[in-house]
Amino acid sequence: MDENPARIPLSATSAPVRFDALDRLTWLGPRGALVAIIAGLTLSFFALGYFAIYWRNADMDFMVVYNAFLLNDGKPQHFFDHPAYLTILSVKAAFQLLHALGLLDAYTLSAIPSANDPAAFEAAMTHAVRAGRLVAWLTATGCLLIFAALMRRIVRDWRVAMLATFAFAFSGGIAVHVRILRSEMISAGCLVIALLLLIVVGRRASQWRPLWLAMAGALCVLGLENKVNAVLLIAALPVALLPFGGPDSASTEFWRRSGGWGLALAFAVAAVASISAAWPIIAAGLDPTAVQAAGLTALFGRPGTYQALLLLWIVAGMIAFATVWRISPAETLAAICAAFAGAALALLALKLSYNINNVIAVFNPLEKAMTYADPATARAADGGLTGALWLLLDGVRLALARWTFVLHSSARPTIFLTWLIIPGLVVAWRRGERQATIQAAILLLIALGIDAIGIRRNLKTEYFIFTDPLIILAGAVLLDRMTDLGLRRWAYPIGASLALLHVVLANAEPVHYLLKQSGKVEICVWTADYLPLLPPPWCASPPRS
Repeated sequence: MDENPARIPLSATSAPVRFDALDRLTWLGPRGALVAIIAGLTLSFFALGYFAIYWRNADMDFMVVYNAFLLNDGKPQHFFDHPAYLTILSVKAAFQLLHALGLLDAYTLSAIPSANDPAAFEAAMTHAVRAGRLVAWLTATGCLLIFAALMRRIVRDWRVAMLATFAFAFSGGIAVHVRILRSEMISAGCLVIALLLLIVVGRRASQWRPLWLAMAGALCVLGLENKVNAVLLIAALPVALLPFGGPDSASTEFWRRSGGWGLALAFAVAAVASISAAWPIIAAGLDPTAVQAAGLTALFGRPGTYQALLLLWIVAGMIAFATVWRISPAETLAAICAAFAGAALALLALKLSYNINNVIAVFNPLEKAMTYADPATARAADGGLTGALWLLLDGVRLALARWTFVLHSSARPTIFLTWLIIPGLVVAWRRGERQATIQAAILLLIALGIDAIGIRRNLKTEYFIFTDPLIILAGAVLLDRMTDLGLRRWAYPIGASLALLHVVLANAEPVHYLLKQSGKVEICVWTADYLPLLPPPWCASPPRS
């Protein structure tokens, strides 16, 4: 071989070395990056949350801990607004475990010292609230790990999966819920996991794929059992999933033979059995007398109307997916039956600590959400479809203003991703990446729609957890098809700046919580409604009975 440098073309020696921004941003490797993300989240939790004074985040720390005390004392759950059912049960179980290990003395309401002894009351509540915050941290961390695992299955490039995991870990939603006992974390976590799981299994056929549909159906119902707002994302799933099929989505040969119909029949029997077991709960939740007694006014005149339409919408979405991506009738039937079976089985979780108020909230989510609506929303609901449409359009306008950050700032780093995703849609379409463009566009529109509805409650930071993952997934889908953008000169500065913004803004709200001066007085306002048997020492309340 001729190794004379003079004979080597000039272009071979003078070409600049280009560094891949994706490599530089994920230089720790897949495992190292994940460990660093979890470590960063944990550090943020302990530095800016765990040691905060016990009444700092009383809404909802106090409410959840109080109800866990009630359940451990054999009393019924008192708080039904969200209804925060699984959050309360998880804290209840954690208190029992810690008490059994000798790590928590006061784990029931009767074990909490009287408000007449402020020092003892404060010590007991500090230990209990901190134990509850550990549950919040573990919940958020668990959801993040599952998110990371599923993202590795959805995108081709592990670097994109790690960047998406980083964005989720330091998003506005996780930043709040990792240190506060809110009902949104478990609810949104279940829904996001269901979405990612359905994307994964929808792309690859197998004989037992309907079982994953059963799990997804169960996750959707579990999410609804913890936060009624979950109904919005559930309703969006059929549209979100439709473009996520692929060449390998078509049913396997098994589902095109007689054995496939036999298994479909077995799933149908399982669905009938599951629904039969859950029927008393369903009937109780849709009973007009019980709904009225709970102070709710059924939409469309009778409980169950829009709930039935929602089920038909989901079935129609599954049939549409099956038609587009060549899934056999037998597997489609099996999938529908499996999803219904999983959902019905998840309803049985309401029996773990049965209370009719929880059941009513779960089966009438829109009516429950309307109890917190502002006057404009209430008037729009009375004005029929036209009024609701104008209200939604106004919500879109206000949500877009928040997405600009310039017109309305917020501690939500994820909105800066939209600044790249929107032009990225144009670039991907021009490159011929039509399916990825449609996938990302639909996810972005769904996030905007849910945010527009959340505007009616001022789009609180706590609600970001429902839409941040959709925005992040949209960005990951696009970047996964255009990883060559990492070779551009501006890629690393932009990526590093976004990473820094995520870390800074994600911790801005926790810092605000620590520095705010108010807190105690606000607690006294709702003590009578939410803590009737646990009056804090600084509130003028009657003694506990």
